[in-house]
Amino acid sequence: MTELKEQVEQALGDIRPALQADGGDIELVDVKDGVVQVRLQGACAGCPMSQLTLANGVERHLKNVVPGVERVENMAG
Repeated sequence: MTELKEQVEQALGDIRPALQADGGDIELVDVKDGVVQVRLQGACAGCPMSQLTLANGVERHLKNVVPGVERVENMAG
């Protein structure tokens, strides 16, 4: 696992409890050229607010904590 991917996984660990408290979770799929690919799970997968959570919660946190992160994409499925 690359250092960047490890940093992203650690940062996701910071926000995972909040997602789990709402019945959801997040899985790291990959990190390529500053793009973090994640898969929302559980209640988050079908939630109409998931894109807002992804942009305003997950993406903002990762950009603040992990240098080099440019954006976060949800890999549905």
